[in-house]
Amino acid sequence: MTTVPALAEDLTRAVSGEVDDGAAARAMFSMDASNYRHVPKVVVFPRSAEDVAATLRVARAHGVPVTARGAGTGIGGQALGQGIVLDYSRHLNRVLEIDPERRVARVQPGVVLDTLRAAAARHGLTFGPDPSTHSRCTLGGMLGNDACGSHSVAWGRTADNVVSLDVVTGDGARLTVGPGDRIVGDPAHRANEMRDALHDLAQRHLAVLRTGFPALPRRVSGYALDNLLPENGTDLARALVGTEGTCVLITEATVRLVPSPPARALVVAGFADDIAAADAAPQVLSHRPLTVEGMGADLVDILLARGRRPAALDSLPAGRGWLFVEVGGDDPDEARHNAEALAAALARETGATTSVTTDPARQRQLWGIRESAAGTATRMADGSEAWPGWEDAAVPPERLGSYLRSFRALLASYGLRGIPYGHFGEGCVHVRIDFDLLTDDGVATFRRFLTDAADLVVAHGGSLSGEHGDGQARAELLPRMYSPEMLRLFEAFKAIWDPDDLLNPGNLVRPRPLDADLRFSGPTKQLPLTLRYPHDGGSLATAARRCVGVGKCVDTSTGVMCPSYMVTKREEHSTRGRARLLFEMLRGETITDGWDSTEVRDALDLCLACKGCLSDCPVDVDMASYKAEFLHHHYAGKVRPASHYSLGFLPLWARLASRLPGLANAALRSRTVAALAKRLGGIADERELPTFAPTTLRRAWRRKPRRGGDRPRVVLWPDTFTDHFAPEIGAAATRVLEHAGFDVVLPRSSVCCGLTWISTGQLGIARRVLRHSLDVLRDDIEAGTPIVGLEPSCLAVLRHDVHELLDTPPVPASTLAKFLERHAPDVEFDSLDVRALTQQHCHQHAVLGHAADERLLRKAGVDNRTLDSGCCGLAGNFGVERGHYDISVAAANRVLVPEVEAADPDELVLADGFSCRTQITELTGRRSLHLAQVLDRARPTR
Repeated sequence: MTTVPALAEDLTRAVSGEVDDGAAARAMFSMDASNYRHVPKVVVFPRSAEDVAATLRVARAHGVPVTARGAGTGIGGQALGQGIVLDYSRHLNRVLEIDPERRVARVQPGVVLDTLRAAAARHGLTFGPDPSTHSRCTLGGMLGNDACGSHSVAWGRTADNVVSLDVVTGDGARLTVGPGDRIVGDPAHRANEMRDALHDLAQRHLAVLRTGFPALPRRVSGYALDNLLPENGTDLARALVGTEGTCVLITEATVRLVPSPPARALVVAGFADDIAAADAAPQVLSHRPLTVEGMGADLVDILLARGRRPAALDSLPAGRGWLFVEVGGDDPDEARHNAEALAAALARETGATTSVTTDPARQRQLWGIRESAAGTATRMADGSEAWPGWEDAAVPPERLGSYLRSFRALLASYGLRGIPYGHFGEGCVHVRIDFDLLTDDGVATFRRFLTDAADLVVAHGGSLSGEHGDGQARAELLPRMYSPEMLRLFEAFKAIWDPDDLLNPGNLVRPRPLDADLRFSGPTKQLPLTLRYPHDGGSLATAARRCVGVGKCVDTSTGVMCPSYMVTKREEHSTRGRARLLFEMLRGETITDGWDSTEVRDALDLCLACKGCLSDCPVDVDMASYKAEFLHHHYAGKVRPASHYSLGFLPLWARLASRLPGLANAALRSRTVAALAKRLGGIADERELPTFAPTTLRRAWRRKPRRGGDRPRVVLWPDTFTDHFAPEIGAAATRVLEHAGFDVVLPRSSVCCGLTWISTGQLGIARRVLRHSLDVLRDDIEAGTPIVGLEPSCLAVLRHDVHELLDTPPVPASTLAKFLERHAPDVEFDSLDVRALTQQHCHQHAVLGHAADERLLRKAGVDNRTLDSGCCGLAGNFGVERGHYDISVAAANRVLVPEVEAADPDELVLADGFSCRTQITELTGRRSLHLAQVLDRARPTR
């Protein structure tokens, strides 16, 4: 019997890529976006096709199965295995060639779809299939599952867009497989044997192959053996697409590209409900649209229940169900004309209410509602959990309405809830269902429901899977869709390619039970908790379960989440990877040390606590809070890292230093003292130490004349950073608020939000500090006196973290912009007539929002553009700590630094966060302003 160390040692000698048999890697790769869990023995990150072949040679020698994995966003469980997991995404991720004349591309299997689409777009081309995970899914995963996406109405499935595949078979042959029964490679005799065997298989079973498959555009379940038929071109490459890694390992693919319409327009049609929308979908197809997507109002209801109201919701026409129909044109005018003609036809033929959107940004916002559904639908409107399982069945489009009616009735008969949406133009419906997968009775209901659902879709002439493949989730149900003879052909087909059954066993052929290996079954350690987890029933285990693997955190193209992953591209530095490690820590099998786990500590070490996941993750994972919880327990009773004492206690040190700021600054300007302070404080040598203001905001305030009178009162929160380092910002905010007609006051004694103690996991101190601050503010809170904060991270504590730490509602504090918009909407400002770029603070993005700031800047005559730059990289204590400097700077250099350096000298740079301003100054030399300072400049001088 092979041992893991021996297997890992042989793999390390055989491949040039990394081999990882550590507990962290095994834990992170034990799950994908499905309901299942399989802990692998080893994870291999191949650098070349030879590495893939070498991995398979070692696997055969040890008798260990191999599972290929792309982005890990599949919902069937196909990317999970108990042997070797091959992760293509780290190294085999390049577009090798774009041939615009032939309209083809050569790609490695780990390339992200959007990377291919961006390369093709330079030639006016695109790759047609586009799942909603297009920003992170890989071509290898798309080939494995025969992925489709919203544009398959126009451009087909992945199988329709494949020219040839370079593969390694289960017994080690390296082949190129293409149309017209082409198989070439090494060894040649093996290629000939396989060609003959496949030809014989087809010839002996022509009748079954011609009659045994349902006729519908989204038939993805099973093996596509009808591609072996001579009338279908005996296309072996197409036959391998959708085999889910059970037949071959793909090392390279040549795929077909299609012309991308120069202009597009979006028609949204509103109906009484999603079933009425489904009934209308077939009528849309005659207009040859690019997409026909459908969803119901229950998806919108969830967004609203979770406090999310995308601006694009206002563009949805009246109704409780909608079709999203995209059309193209050679120019914007033609696209608009085509869209308006389609909208008129829909209104005439179906009675739908319609809207037409031609603005690309607005179209992206509308599509964002639909594309976020895979995550949004994982929680019901009441917060209860929902899971995949019956996620993407497909029926002929003309029978979709009937299927949806029957499906909703089936859900009701089981007392289950789900939110259908999907590719209505091709009869494919996605749904997450509130299965109880934590109890035996619930799992038994899960099995019975899936069996009945399979019978329902087959009765409608459909396919168990219309996009995501079968995997462990549906392969056991294939006998309800296919005849016994066809199932025997599936087994024979796999045996030709993989005679020893080493490639992804337990999927499609001889499948594992659909209710086995559920990731929810198993132990849960009862560890002490400090935070309240009010939205997860007081349970960190439930909070960690929020991560369902949709993988938006491994999208490196946009947004705040997840800054360290954007730099390192390593799974343990993604929100998903960290959530998986916490899940396994609470399970206690792979990660066995509980709060003492070094694996979890090391993964969280590069978490910037930026809170980007709180807003960008579609299921609201809050890794900053989980990190604080972990650090609190991990270092309980132990000596902490030096930075926890220096930066964690920054409010205390700042208060002491500000008694004699001149002496403190002189000492810190001394190279010897500064070097010693950095060494003792765990601070990066490259960082500059801060300069304390000559006079704090509170001290200056005592000398300030009071205006008083009958003006309405507002409390200005004097956060540590404003009070001790940038009191000029507090003074500017005061002048702006007084200009708006308010009497500005400070709290009667010192207050602090406790942020620095929270971020370093010193939650006991943070709770005491925060409770004291609330006591100071109690009279103002009870009187309803507005509170305005200037530092976004401190405001986020008052608005969010306070509810996690204390059994108290969030403090009614707001940003300066939101306060003015709500309480002084008519305040006047002169037009500055300047341009600006804004670095939005991560915590403001996650908790507070920035729309009011944008509107107020326009009012002040500022032509502003807010950068899509993600986190500045400093993130409070993170970028100052020793060992984090390189990651911090790399995060800033992605977008922020180049944008600031490219800005014109007369263009303002705005950053409300102290960390953001510090990072900008240190890395670019540019001074950045707080919104309060900009508005102060815009106060009328008359």
